Amino acid sequence: MQVAVGNVSAGRQKMVCLNWVLFLLVLPSSWAVSYKHGDNVTLYVNKVGPYHNPQETYHYYTLPVCRPDEVHHKSLSLGEVLDGDRMAQSLYHIGFRENVEKKTLCQLTLSEKQVDQLREAIEELYYFEFVVDEIPIWGFVGYMEESGFLPHSHKVGLWTHLDFNIEYNGDSVIFANVSVKDVKPMPLEEGGGLVAGGVGVGGAVGGGITITHTYSVHWFESPLPYARRGERLRDHSFFPKTLEIHWLSIINSLVLVVLLLGFVIIILMRVLKNDFARYNVEEEGRCDDPDQGDNGWKIIHTDVFRFPPYKSLLCAVLGVGAQFLTLATAIIVMALLGMFNVHRHGAINSAAIVLYALTSCVSGYVSCGFYTQIHGERWVWNIILTSSLFSAPLFLTWSVVNSVHWWSGSTQALPASTVLLLLGAWILVGFPLTVIGGIVGKNRAGSFQAPCRTRNIARQIPTQPWYKHATVHMAIGGFLPFSAISVELYYIFATVWGREHYTLYGILLCVFAILLSVGACISVALTYFLLSGEDYRWWWRSVLSAGSTGLFIFVYSVFYYRNRSSMSGLVQSAEFFGYSLLTALVFSLMLGTVSFWASLTFIRYIYRSLKMD
Repeated sequence: MQVAVGNVSAGRQKMVCLNWVLFLLVLPSSWAVSYKHGDNVTLYVNKVGPYHNPQETYHYYTLPVCRPDEVHHKSLSLGEVLDGDRMAQSLYHIGFRENVEKKTLCQLTLSEKQVDQLREAIEELYYFEFVVDEIPIWGFVGYMEESGFLPHSHKVGLWTHLDFNIEYNGDSVIFANVSVKDVKPMPLEEGGGLVAGGVGVGGAVGGGITITHTYSVHWFESPLPYARRGERLRDHSFFPKTLEIHWLSIINSLVLVVLLLGFVIIILMRVLKNDFARYNVEEEGRCDDPDQGDNGWKIIHTDVFRFPPYKSLLCAVLGVGAQFLTLATAIIVMALLGMFNVHRHGAINSAAIVLYALTSCVSGYVSCGFYTQIHGERWVWNIILTSSLFSAPLFLTWSVVNSVHWWSGSTQALPASTVLLLLGAWILVGFPLTVIGGIVGKNRAGSFQAPCRTRNIARQIPTQPWYKHATVHMAIGGFLPFSAISVELYYIFATVWGREHYTLYGILLCVFAILLSVGACISVALTYFLLSGEDYRWWWRSVLSAGSTGLFIFVYSVFYYRNRSSMSGLVQSAEFFGYSLLTALVFSLMLGTVSFWASLTFIRYIYRSLKMD
């Protein structure tokens, strides 16, 4: 795994303790290893898979390649297991600072079926990943060339020789890569045959084809010390380089949030000022007087704080949404401060799992606390619902995706030990913290603080025009936040589901803040329009308005899969759409929570500002 080790700067001294906790829990060992001349530098073979399907990986030894008689696997961290790593010792013998010229690795006799397997892997652009001293090395299994329409030629070749180029400084390995620059591939004919005269071709033995695999090792001295080898690893990669700053996304988001804030602050406050002047000119009366009259939002003051149906579910949504707001902010800030390696998805996934378990107390506290405020009585059921609102869909989705990986033999299928570890983390850490947070929230919950009393008989709601229906509000409330992040969303998808490296975490934090601001602003505006029509059913409407952004994100994921990516196959499709659904759910919960609290704060403000006893 690629990890840069350096001195901790003075500005990061306060994060050392938390950094160590995450390091021990989710990251592999990355201490500098000292070598002497001639010492064995272990090369681990790891995985292979289609280049355009990042989540579809298989163990390297599933291909008909050189392998030892007895395979010894390396112990892995949680982050490496989640990243699909399955490292095993190889037959390559590499001595520290010892150059090797075309050394024979092994001779293999391949059947027609095995040759077809190699050919199919090359046509699907299979790449391999090796690891030397925690440094990943990538290369393609073979070579494919298509040329011309008439006549059409389709050439497939296998790389039977690899050149390893390794840089060192003193007694440490700094960088490594593999090259086939001056090597000719061995042509493979369709149907399992080999072209005579190809490099590495021996004779036919017992109906099979004998192939000789060779390798070379070249050592180069590097001026970089071990502490700075991360710079070398970032500058050279088999995959596309880090994304550059995309100002179009930033400008688009900033313009949108400025327009929305201007709409809410200037236009809406101007309308409210006129409403306050009109309502307060009348003779001052009691807040609970049913005959106190005017039309608009003032007339429903005795119903606007009437508690909604499905109170426990509403509070669970708010609790889990608050947890994900905390979790997302923490991950972005940690990535911004460089607290974990972001070039491997497994590191982020494992850190997210640890933080998800630790922030479970937030969901219990918010959910049960608000449930108590609105006079909920079944607080135990509320805690159970809160703890399972996201974990149950997550487990169901993971079960389906993991089963598909297991059926296909992919290394992304988690072993039983890792499944038990994650389940134990939720049972021993996540759920207890949810219960503790719920009990603390219940005991510390105060009154609801409604400015007006609610009368026993609900007021009849007049017929609403079509543009005030819930579906219209969901379309408006979901589209505007989505449009604020639509450009940035492409780069995030290209990182999560592609080969790009995203390092612009300061920009990501700004866009995240813009997303929450737009969701809050549009929720306040839609809530005002709803109350102006004398409709007091704003509780769930405020959650669904901005929460529908998740639906737009899922629709975008379908568009991205079909038009912006080269992903294909059952394994990648199950992974992509399964976790895209979960991502849409997470955004719905987060934005629904922000939308609700913004609407509640706005409603309390306008009714508290009326001159009513």
